[in-house]
Amino acid sequence: MDTADLHPEDLKLVTLARSARGRTGAAEGAAVRDTDGRTYLAATVTLPSLQLSALQAAVAAAVSSGVAGLEAAAVVSTADDVEPAGLAAVHDLTVAAPVHLAGPDGTLRRTVG
Repeated sequence: MDTADLHPEDLKLVTLARSARGRTGAAEGAAVRDTDGRTYLAATVTLPSLQLSALQAAVAAAVSSGVAGLEAAAVVSTADDVEPAGLAAVHDLTVAAPVHLAGPDGTLRRTVG
C-alpha cells in the first residue's frame, strides 16, 4: 500500500502518530480523528502500574474529551499488525472506523476495518 492512496486527513493522522512516537521515543505512536474532525494523539504508556498501547491511549484521550465516535485512526509501529486491544477500543466507538498501520518511516502497511 502507498500513503499516496490515503485521504489527506488520514495521511495527517499518520504524520501525527509519527510525531507522537518520535517525540517520546516510544514503541508506538497513534492518532485518532473524531466525528467532528478533532484529533487526539498518544504514544505507548509503560509505567509500573499502567500499560497502554498508543492506540488505547489515543482512544482514551478522545473518550475523556467526550467524543461519541471516531472516523479513523493511525498507528505507527514496527509491529506487523495493529494490536487487538487498541483495535477493539476504536471499534467500541465506531465499528467501521478504519485503522491505518504505518511503519516508522510513515509507509502504509495495511488498513484494518
